[in-house]
Amino acid sequence: MFRYIIRRLLISIPLLIVASFLCFGLTTAMGDPLAEWKLQKPRSEAEIALAYERTGYNQPFLDRYVDWAGDFVTGDWGETVVPGNAGKPVKEELLKAFGVTLRLIVAAELIALLLGMAVGVIGAVRQYSLFDYTATGIAFVMFSMPLFCVALIIKAGGIEFNNWLESIGAGRWLTMAGPPGEGFSGSLGQQIYQYTGAYILPTICLVMIQFALYSRFQRASMLETLNADYVRTAQAKGVSQGRAIFKHAFRNALIPIITVSSLNFGAAFGGAVITETVFGWSGMGKFLVDAVTKLEPYQVLGFMMLTAVFIIVFNLIADVLYAFLDPRIRLD
Repeated sequence: MFRYIIRRLLISIPLLIVASFLCFGLTTAMGDPLAEWKLQKPRSEAEIALAYERTGYNQPFLDRYVDWAGDFVTGDWGETVVPGNAGKPVKEELLKAFGVTLRLIVAAELIALLLGMAVGVIGAVRQYSLFDYTATGIAFVMFSMPLFCVALIIKAGGIEFNNWLESIGAGRWLTMAGPPGEGFSGSLGQQIYQYTGAYILPTICLVMIQFALYSRFQRASMLETLNADYVRTAQAKGVSQGRAIFKHAFRNALIPIITVSSLNFGAAFGGAVITETVFGWSGMGKFLVDAVTKLEPYQVLGFMMLTAVFIIVFNLIADVLYAFLDPRIRLD
């Protein structure tokens, strides 16, 4: 197992190099970050040349890539280059946005995964029951609704709930404008009250969408496993239904859902753009939107590389879990 992990990590190095080169090329294709600045008012040739020298855009593509990659590996992720916004360290702002996104998605993904697995297993065991039809209907509704509609509906419901609380003199609870800041004070109970009010709506939004995905995958995988020969053989030998389901079927049915959830977890660290926008969270999604809008190349590159690292890490975690779930899988 240890050798497998080391081997995968070594394989990830050339993969990250290729990914970084492609990301650098795509970022360069976004356009000239100084184009709008040059059009704002007449600029002298010397002023323009100095600006391009400062940003490094006066160098050939490969030279710029080598310089950026070398600095990135050593922890220098560059600075913003667009005049008026230049000089801000990318790493500091990116990690700050990452912390906001991390707080948002971890609880939502875990709740969605556990809930989706439970509903999927029950739906498969009680196939075509009222529970199964209800869960399937809810999942299809969630799939068919655009995420921004779900987020806006939940936010509207939260506003109405706050209005009702105020009408009975309880005060507002649900927060509609970003995560809790550092100014929260009071007793532990008051802080919990404030934090839950900020987290509950965006968490519900993400849980609803991911739950639909996980429950359908788990149900399909569980149905396939329940009809497998080894499960029917275990039941024919007198193994109880509960033991056959949870010891023989459920364990192997987890492999597809681990694949899906690991990819989702890795990609989710790139930010829930729509949810963050609707609820005012300044996370990775908003960071990327702002960087692309301003044509800030090093911010976009930092975002892409950090997301790529997490996708690779979660894929590695999924591969390791396969061996624990299915003894037939050998990693060495």
